[in-house]
Amino acid sequence: MEPVPELACPIAPVVDLVFSRWTTPILWTLNQYGRQRFVELERRIGTITPKVLTQRLRQLERDGLITRTYHPEVPPRVEYEISELGRSLAPIFHNLAEWSKRNLTQVDEARLRYDGTN
Repeated sequence: MEPVPELACPIAPVVDLVFSRWTTPILWTLNQYGRQRFVELERRIGTITPKVLTQRLRQLERDGLITRTYHPEVPPRVEYEISELGRSLAPIFHNLAEWSKRNLTQVDEARLRYDGTN
C-alpha cells in the first residue's frame, strides 16, 4: 500500500495549489492592486513570460482563485481579479510576509554558518 501524501501532510494539496513558482506573485499582486489587465500584471510581476502568465492565469481561473472578465469592445479588454476564494488566502499571505520580515535574516545567517562549516 502506497502512502497518501495528504495524510502525511494535510496542507500538501494547498501548498501545491497556491505556492507554485508564479501563482503566489499573481495572487499577491491581484490582492494588493485589485482588478488588472494582462499587461499590468505582467509589468508588476516583472520576470514572468507572457506564455507562463497566460498558463498560470488559466489555471487560477480553473481553480476558482481568480475571475476573468471579458469586455467585448474594440479593442477587446480582459481584466483579472482575485475571487472571494482567492481573497480568503490573504491572511495566510499576510502571516507569511510577517514571518519573512521577522525571520529571513536569521535564515541568511544560518546559511552562512552552514556554508562556512561544510
